[in-house]
Amino acid sequence: MKLSILGCHSATPRVNTNPTSQVLEIKNHIFLIDCGEGTQVALRKQKIRFSRIKHIFISHLHGDHYFGLFGLIGTFNLSQRETELHIYAPRGLKELITMQMKLAGSWTTYPLIFHELQSKQSEVIFEDTKVAVKTVPLNHRVYTNGFVFSEKLGERKLDIDAVREANINKAYYQKLKQGADVFNEDMVLIDYKTVTADPQPAKSYAFCSDTAYDERIIPYIKNVTALYHESTFLEKHLSLCDYTKHSTAKQAALIAKAANVGQLILGHYSTRYNNYTDFKAEAQKVFDNVILAKDGKMVEFN
Repeated sequence: MKLSILGCHSATPRVNTNPTSQVLEIKNHIFLIDCGEGTQVALRKQKIRFSRIKHIFISHLHGDHYFGLFGLIGTFNLSQRETELHIYAPRGLKELITMQMKLAGSWTTYPLIFHELQSKQSEVIFEDTKVAVKTVPLNHRVYTNGFVFSEKLGERKLDIDAVREANINKAYYQKLKQGADVFNEDMVLIDYKTVTADPQPAKSYAFCSDTAYDERIIPYIKNVTALYHESTFLEKHLSLCDYTKHSTAKQAALIAKAANVGQLILGHYSTRYNNYTDFKAEAQKVFDNVILAKDGKMVEFN
């Protein structure tokens, strides 16, 4: 599982800072999470192939989280894309995109499929045999979701020497990997645990976009491998959180600690700050394993 941070700052883009956008590589999927201005340029800088992006998740309809989507859809069109593109976003984005395409006379040459979100309860919005994605209702000024991306537990690993010693026919190898007991050639029932090893632990990533401090999200992100939680302000500007519905670095750390996450990633910094190390120092007073998001940064979770 690998995270590429394309942008991690709040409000308007600047020369050296991009608004929110990330790419999560998980079980051969390339998921784009939020799409602020400059996203497609950042994708090119990090050499992420556009054609591999088939699913885009938009947390909410504030411009710094989706204004880059119009251009990206257009670029996909210019590149003669044929593969369908799925967009999971709050209700209303489909109308915005469709109106723009209508006025510009630029309908896509590929299937553009919107999955409009409006539930205030957590729900599974994508699932296949390897990955599941569910929403996390967040507390912001407009309807907003976070997302939890979870690997499904893989197959068990065969101990070939043990399998041969047990005299098991190859026809039953797949059943063993799926965790089923089988009969060997001598009609003796073999416990799958004696000839296989546990699969690699499943990893998970939680993306908590713009949100006020809200302990109600803790059950949804419990024990994730890594949590990205917005940290727009430092504690000295805590009063700004009330009306902006944002969080401080300390509040993000409190959520991470309560949810027992493996790692906390801070981001969505207000442009009022120049020294982001203060965010890490503040959070580490509560939760030790903290890293700072940075445009262009890649994080691998082993």
